Amino acid sequence: MASEKSPGLTLYQSEYCPYCHRVRLAAQELGLDLPMKDTFIDRAARAELIAGGGKPQVPCLRIEQPGGEPQWMYESSDIIRYLQSRFG
Repeated sequence: MASEKSPGLTLYQSEYCPYCHRVRLAAQELGLDLPMKDTFIDRAARAELIAGGGKPQVPCLRIEQPGGEPQWMYESSDIIRYLQSRFG
């Protein structure tokens, strides 16, 4: 499947987190090219996640809202369901 751009989305994640792996796999199956930030090796990304989402938990999907504040979605099952409903 051809890779599809994912405007307005950023996945905060860790390479070693099994829940993050589930989200990455679902995005790949949907043909999405999600920008990703690894919060365990990138201190600035971790700080962004805490400042925006309120906690360092991964995975977290940052969703840009047109003309509004970004939404921070935690929980792999919620993120996968969102991606499938939007891009599936």
